Order: sequence, then C-alpha cells, then structure tokens
Amino acid sequence: MLRSSLGNIGHLLTILAFISSLIATYAYWQSSRKNAGDSPWTKYGNSVFGAHAVFVIGICATLFTIIFNHYFEYHYAWDNSSLSLPLGYAISCFWQDQEGSFLLWIFWNALVGLLLIYQFSKNKRNQMLSSPTMMIVSGIQAFLTSMILGVVIFNDLKLGSSPFLTLKELNPNLPVWSLDPNFIPKDGNGLNPLLQNYWMVIHPPTLFLGFALTMVPFAFAMASLWKKDYHGWLNIALPWSLLAAVILGSGIMMGGIWAYETLNFEGYWNWDPVENAVYVPWLILVAAFHTLFLARKSSSALKYSYILVIAQFILILYSTFLTRSGILGNASVHSFTDLGLSGQLLLYLLSFLIAAIVMSVIRWKELPKDENEASVYSSEFWVFMGVLTISLAAFQVIVTTSIPVYNSIAESLNIDLNMALPNDQIAHYTRFQMWLFIVAVVLMGVAQYFWWKKIKGKEIKALLNPFLISLLLSALLISLTRVDNWKYVVLITASVFGLVANASILTDLFKGKLKVAGGAVTHIGVALMLIGIMYSSAYQKTISINNTGTEIFSDSEKESRENVLLWLNRPYQVNDLSMTYKGQFVDVRQVPGYIEKRFIQPVIGSGFKGIARADIVDVSDTLRYRGDTVEYEAENTYYQIAFEMGKDKSFNLYPRYQINEKMGNVASPDIKHLWNKDIYSHVNYVQREEDREWSNPMEYRVALKDTFFLNDYVAILEDVVGVREVDGMEINAGDAAAMAYLRILERDGEKLMSPTFVIKDNQVWSKPVVSNELGLRVQLSQIDPIDGQFTFSISRSEREYIVLKAIEKPFINLLWLGIALLVIGMSISAFRRFRIALRKA
Repeated sequence: MLRSSLGNIGHLLTILAFISSLIATYAYWQSSRKNAGDSPWTKYGNSVFGAHAVFVIGICATLFTIIFNHYFEYHYAWDNSSLSLPLGYAISCFWQDQEGSFLLWIFWNALVGLLLIYQFSKNKRNQMLSSPTMMIVSGIQAFLTSMILGVVIFNDLKLGSSPFLTLKELNPNLPVWSLDPNFIPKDGNGLNPLLQNYWMVIHPPTLFLGFALTMVPFAFAMASLWKKDYHGWLNIALPWSLLAAVILGSGIMMGGIWAYETLNFEGYWNWDPVENAVYVPWLILVAAFHTLFLARKSSSALKYSYILVIAQFILILYSTFLTRSGILGNASVHSFTDLGLSGQLLLYLLSFLIAAIVMSVIRWKELPKDENEASVYSSEFWVFMGVLTISLAAFQVIVTTSIPVYNSIAESLNIDLNMALPNDQIAHYTRFQMWLFIVAVVLMGVAQYFWWKKIKGKEIKALLNPFLISLLLSALLISLTRVDNWKYVVLITASVFGLVANASILTDLFKGKLKVAGGAVTHIGVALMLIGIMYSSAYQKTISINNTGTEIFSDSEKESRENVLLWLNRPYQVNDLSMTYKGQFVDVRQVPGYIEKRFIQPVIGSGFKGIARADIVDVSDTLRYRGDTVEYEAENTYYQIAFEMGKDKSFNLYPRYQINEKMGNVASPDIKHLWNKDIYSHVNYVQREEDREWSNPMEYRVALKDTFFLNDYVAILEDVVGVREVDGMEINAGDAAAMAYLRILERDGEKLMSPTFVIKDNQVWSKPVVSNELGLRVQLSQIDPIDGQFTFSISRSEREYIVLKAIEKPFINLLWLGIALLVIGMSISAFRRFRIALRKA
C-alpha cells in the first residue's frame, strides 16, 4: 500500500513545500513593510519556513525510499538506478537527473534558510534586515520548488517536472499496459557509467551547497538596498560570501579531479560550457568578497560590492538556465536535456535580474560617495586592480560561453547569426586566462604588501627583496626544468613572485597572528596552482610512443603515433620504459584490489553476480572460496598494465573500459601518483570477445611426445593423464576424464595448454581451452585407446591486445597542493569573519 502511495505522498509534499514558500514570502513581506524584525508576521514567516523545510526533507526522504528500494514502476528510479548499484552509487542516482538535482538545491536552500533564521534570532543589530532577507530566500525557494511541481495549469501550461511520476503516467500509450496493466520492470537503466565514481557522491552535493550559499549575500544586498541600510549588511554578508566561495570553489575543484580520474580527455579542465558557467560566478564571488573587505571604508568598494554580489547570484541562475534549458545542445557533454522548463527557467532568471537592476537603480544615487580617489600607494587601489582583473577573466569566459545564447536570440528574431564556439576551446581560453592570471598573481603579492603596511608612504623599496628572490628562484626553476617558452617563463616568474611575497607576509604573521593568515595562504595556493597547471599541461609528455610504424588509427596520424598496441604478456619497450599488458581483471565488492576475470563465472541473468572459480586469497587469508557467489561490477573490465621505469621503479595500472550497450562504451584512466609527476594511462581500444573471429577447426591426430606445427607455433603432446575432477565437478566410479598437457613453443618461450576429455553418465564431451595470448582454442576431441592416438581440434584467432595511451604529467602535485592551500586559506578567513560577526551581534 505504501509503495503505491509513495508517488502521491511525494507529490503532495512538493505542493505543500511550494505553497508554504509562497506563504512565507508573503509573511516576510508584510513584516518588512512594518520595519520590525520581531513582528508577529516575522514569527509567522519563520514558523511557515520551518514547515517548508520539513516538507522538503519529506520530499527527499520519499525519493530516496523509491530509489533505494528499487521501485522501478517510478520513472525516476527506473531511469537512474539498477539492482547492481552499490549503496554509494545509489545515492548518486538521487541527483543524476534534473528533478533530483533541483531537489538537492532546494534541500540545501532550506537548511541555509533555517541557519539564517537562527542567526537573526541571535543577532539583534541586524533585525531590520531579517525579514526582507528571508523574503528573498523564501521567494527563491518558491521558484525552485515550482521546478519540481509537475502540474499542468490552464490546460496546457506545464509547471515543473515531478520526480514522482510512474512509467505508466509518463508513457500511458505503451503497448505493455494493455498486456499487463501492473507491469513493473525487473531492473532499471542504471547510473551513467561516468557517474560511478566516489567523487560523484560528494561533488554534486558540495556544488549545490555552494549554489545555496551564494543566495545569502545576494539576499543581504537586496535587503539592505530595500531598507537603505547600506553598511549594516557588510559584517554579516562577508563571512557568508567567504563560505560560499570556499564551498562552491571546492565543488568546482572536485569536479576537476573527477574529470581527471574518470574521463579520458587527459586533463582536469576542458573549458566545457557547463564548467565555465559555474566557474564564472565563482570568480565574481571571489572578486566580491575582496571588495566587501574594503566596503566600510570605501564607498567605491561598497558600490562594487553591490554590483558583484548581485552579479554572482544572477550568474548562478544564468548557469542553471544554460545547463538545463537545452540551449547548449551538443556544445556540452554535461548539459541536461530540455524537460520543457526553459520558459520557467528564463522567467526565474529575469525576475531576479530585473528586480536587482530596478532596486539598484532606485537606490544608486543614495549610496555614499568617496571624497577622494584611491591613491596608487594604497591597498585599496591594488585590491581594486585585482578585482578588475578577476572580473575581466570572468567576462572573457562568459562572453564566449554564451555563443549558443546569441544564436538562439538571433534565431528568435529571424536573424541567421550562426556563430560557433572555438574549435580549440582550450587554446582559446588559455590565450586570455593565462595573461589575466599572470597579472592577478603579481597583484596578489603587491596588494598584500600594501595591506599589511610593509610599504610605508611612497617607499616601494620593500618590494625589492621579494622581487630579487623571485628572479633568482625563477631562474633556477626555469633552468632545472628546461622551460623554453617565453610565455611560460613570464608565468613562472610572476607566480614565484606572488608566492614569495605572500610567504614573506605569512612568515611575519607566524608571530601570533596566524588567525589572519587566510589571505596569504590562499594567494600562495593560487601561485602554486598556476605553476602546477603550466607544467602539467604545457609540458606533459606522451610516453606511449609507437615506434613500430603500425597505423593504429587510420583517421589520425597523431593518435597512431601516441598510442601503442600491446599484445597480451608481450613487453613493449620505449627507451627505459617497459609496458606489458597482463590481462583482464574485475572489481569484486568487499575484496581488495582486482581479481582476474577468468576466475569469476558470471551468473546468467544477473549483471553483478558471479561464481568464484577459485579461492580468492589475500596473503594468508582466504576471502572467498571456490563456488562462492560474489558481487562485482560485471560491465567494468580493468586492464592490468605493468610499467617498469628503469631498474628500480615498477608498478601496475588498471585503466577501465566499460562496454555499456544502454549508454555507450566508456573508458576511464588509471593514474600512478609520484612525487614529481603523474603517469596517466587510458585504454583507447579493446577487443570484444563476441567480435573475435575464430578459424574453422583443424584436426591433428598425434601420439604422446609427437611434435606438430601450428603455423607460427610448435606443439608437443607431453602427456595425457586421468583426472577425478573437472571444473569442480567430480568424476564418479564408472566415469572417466583425461587431461592433455600440450606444450606450445613460440618466439618468446613456451606455454602449456590443458584441454580435457570426459565420459560421464554415458555421455562423451570435451572442454576446450583458450589461450588469448597465443590466439589458440584447443579441444581434445577424440581418444583412441587401441593405437594410443589423440585427436585435437584447434582453431586460430587474432591474439588478444589493447591500444593504450600513457602520458607523463610533471609537477601536477603542485596543482593539488595549491588547491588544498586555497581551500584552507579561504576557510581560515571565513571562520574568522564568522567569529567577528557573532561577536558584534
């Protein structure tokens, strides 16, 4: 009963959440009109918003219940999950589609709203801003909740898309319903293979929490404009802005790490339009909190703060429109398909954009003005220069990313614009972003010296020491790493200067002022990131060089040159590097490492269960016994590659290749992390067993110790012995079984093949053995006990191989270290600013 009612319960809770957000918005509006933060309307609004949060949690719990219990009669569960998914990946199903990701955003907004209510209850100084702020938060929730309503009004106007529709409700005309009205699929489509990664369990929630947090400074800014409290919002907006920047930035960087570890485009950032659409508001948010630092003392900074704080949230809405409206088409691999919500998304965007513009225009003349312009010898000037540089970087990215939008607008006006995104997007964006961040990292060093009063008056000699040290260190680094491109010489020199200048500041702050060291730590992180990005991208080196002259890919000479064909168990040598393909492996759940695929017999009809053909042992512990049923990722095959780099360094990598008929084949890399570089490898081609063609069998009649020829190989029948067990099946009295030992001599040594011949229950059968390494299938088809002759049926096929690409990425650990320092530094600043805000409450 509950199962069939879950969809109705979820839909009812969605309607209640939508209505309660509207009521809360109205209540806070009434309270705002009365200019009283503790009016009955405020208390009523808080209560209704609390109920709204409960409804949202109920919606999430309902959808999780449907997914985790595999209720495949519901379209969302059927389309995104399957029986084979482990718990961690089943969680990811929640936000794979549009409805679930909207719900995740709504959930975080509700929790953030509750935190704001709590903060305002403790903060008596900003009571006047509480109601208008919460009115905006509630209004945002009303818009977002409408996205998952899934109702039709005025006969044909669709409002939102519900995650609680059944397959029958979504596709009522399918023939299956006439045959079986209660039909429920036995399994679901499953999770997109690319999302079956631990980063996808934490990346989307982090990213959407960042989305939710960007709402807070926007709401504060709009509330302060409404209430003409132009300075009261600054102390409470700054820590929330820092927190939003930390969380949103962490989410973006998690996405980059996921791409690096999961996708096979050989990098961590591809300048995809959806990636850009989130990167831009983060840049503007970073610029915004820098101006918020200055806004109490500088009216110009206050005005910039309003512009940037409003812009960062509007850009979040714009990125949502780009991602979910279908306007990007095939321009992005990350965009969702259009669910018919583009008009609703556009209304959402334009509503807040117009409201923000109107409110800003009305209040602009009332904003305080500076009597004097910022001096070039002041910290304000250099911070402004940094803000301008970051804003220009964001502007350049969003202008290019929006090309599909320009085309769509022109098409609606019957204009054939037909603009195209750059063919080489990485080169296009790098051309601008590199120089802008070179300027930014220099400004980070200079501004810190002015900020901490290390430059007094017009005496800029204090910068001479870090400048000279930077030149010395840069020259050393450039010569040791053989950087020969002048652009990268400039980038290294600028980054080292930013690093040295901020390290100097950090050294001074170690004397009892570490709690204010967040800025210096963050800037050091940015400098390291730039150096790491430069080395790992510009100086990456393909180490899988095809020196055989074989044309692997007929359509690309470059790819043929940079990929190697690895035969099974045949070492491939490139200078001092040896690569050997060792075979196919699978990932058995709750068993460490990988298990050879041949030791797992798939259970027919199950995509994730198998039978162990041998004991699975870890050192001295037997983890699974032969015959045990195990769970494993049957569609995922891991190809073991043994790397030997010189005499002392050897390791195995397991790049993955998934053959997925529903969603397309997927290749994922495996990476060896060394202290000074990464070895990044991915498979570009594998043989499918079902596509392998075997020759017609040829028969060979031989006696013991006979030698015979198999084209390139020489075979010797060493022995034939009786056995009492074949593949775990016992041979009883009155039955018989024999195993032949066939020695195959080949160029690189010899191999043993052991086919079996069985007489059981008066039936004769034989079990062939296959050597993928030799491309042989051997069957002992007859035994003549009178003359001692044995007949073998032998088929030939192509030997097993894969096509592999391996890349060396130098000093990429500087990028990861820089990211860590960036997050740590911004977190230190956010924590400190929250403490200050609470103290002033």
